[in-house]
Amino acid sequence: MLLSQGRLRQTIFALIFVSALTGSFLLFRADAFAKLSVPKQSRTEAPPPPKPTPLYKPAPELRPDVTDNFPRAAKASSSSALPEIPPWNKPPQPHVKEKTPLFIGFTRNWRLLQQVVVSYITAGWPPKDIYVVDNSGVMQSNQKGLLTLQNPFYLNYERLTTLLEVNVLTTPTLLTFAQLQNFFTFAALEKEWEHYFWAHMDSPVVSDEEYEEEGQPYQSLYMRALAVMRQTMQPDYGLLAARWFAYDRLTLVRTQAYVDVGGWDTLIPFYMTDCDMHERLWMKNFTIEDAKAGLVYDVASGIDDLEMFYRRKPKSARQEEKTASLLVERPPPVVKSDGRNSPEYHDLLKKLDEMQRAKNEDKAGRNTWQSAQQGGQGEPFYRDGAGFEQGISMTMNFGRDVFEAKWGRGPCDLRKAGLNEDDAWRVVPGWEKEEVQKKAKEDREKDVKEQQERVKTLKV
Repeated sequence: MLLSQGRLRQTIFALIFVSALTGSFLLFRADAFAKLSVPKQSRTEAPPPPKPTPLYKPAPELRPDVTDNFPRAAKASSSSALPEIPPWNKPPQPHVKEKTPLFIGFTRNWRLLQQVVVSYITAGWPPKDIYVVDNSGVMQSNQKGLLTLQNPFYLNYERLTTLLEVNVLTTPTLLTFAQLQNFFTFAALEKEWEHYFWAHMDSPVVSDEEYEEEGQPYQSLYMRALAVMRQTMQPDYGLLAARWFAYDRLTLVRTQAYVDVGGWDTLIPFYMTDCDMHERLWMKNFTIEDAKAGLVYDVASGIDDLEMFYRRKPKSARQEEKTASLLVERPPPVVKSDGRNSPEYHDLLKKLDEMQRAKNEDKAGRNTWQSAQQGGQGEPFYRDGAGFEQGISMTMNFGRDVFEAKWGRGPCDLRKAGLNEDDAWRVVPGWEKEEVQKKAKEDREKDVKEQQERVKTLKV
């Protein structure tokens, strides 16, 4: 039977629709099958680029392990097992009426710190007046004995406080040199100390046993430093800020003077901050005067046996006793000291002279001692030694830039250049250069001319 025209049209449309559906389904099945059947490696898509891996600097050259430079103290269980201070250098008993606090800042290198502490004790400074400031930035790690000798920031807290009987103050974090100086001043204010001393940890001292004032008996380094302080305490002494013993390797500070100029500028962290501070003191008419109290050295290494500072007996006898003690694993017996100004004394001076000369002639620089240790991996607050040194160096350079921006010039002689305290941060950088002065003159003349033109315009 023939279909009507309307039914025929519907049938054709239905067939077309079914065919379309069937074709789409077959295409989908074919595409899916192709994706499943074609191996991954046969795809034409480019693989993602490999992720970069860290590239490391060459490992630093290994250095020999450091050893403790006070063998007797390493074996001692109490201060009584240590040698006695040479009798001519013993501090007065009872203590003098004046307070004579001495700050010694520490960040790295235990051997040098221990050496300078022993040197001050054997030069007559009362141990209870010595304040080692642990500025290693390791918080309580040294106090709890968590670091080892090879760690640059190691400090033997127990030995300092129990055997050597000095004080240890701990900074809450690592301070720069300028911040540490302000810490000294703040501590002095808290303790109500009108004066205080501070010393570099790489500057051991020795009493001058050949020095005698005319008509005066021998005095230790401590007693001579005390005499200098007493002199500055006179009411009519004047506007004194500090007394320098061998530049600032040992310094006597009048606390209020440092407060009056606003302390050290902590925006200049290391180098040039001393120049900034001293120039500002001089601008305020404070004085800084040289003084002498004994022999002060600047070294980059430690004597291998600090008993040399106590000056026991001739070397041959001392060595025999030390050898015998090693066999029985106990400290060598305490023996009588040599005499004042003895050959042993001059042996000590000769050794310190050699160490000072070696530091000054070292082609690698004067402060190689700061990066002498490489250990401490895995210990609290561990820092990569080379990285720490690089970071400090970068901070030093930043401080030089700040100083130059503050005063408009790099050299230290600010007053000689005509600057005063009100010029800080107000002068044009490089103001001393001829081209800068010429440009400033031209700008001023231009400003004057423009002002005159404005006045003429207003009159019209």
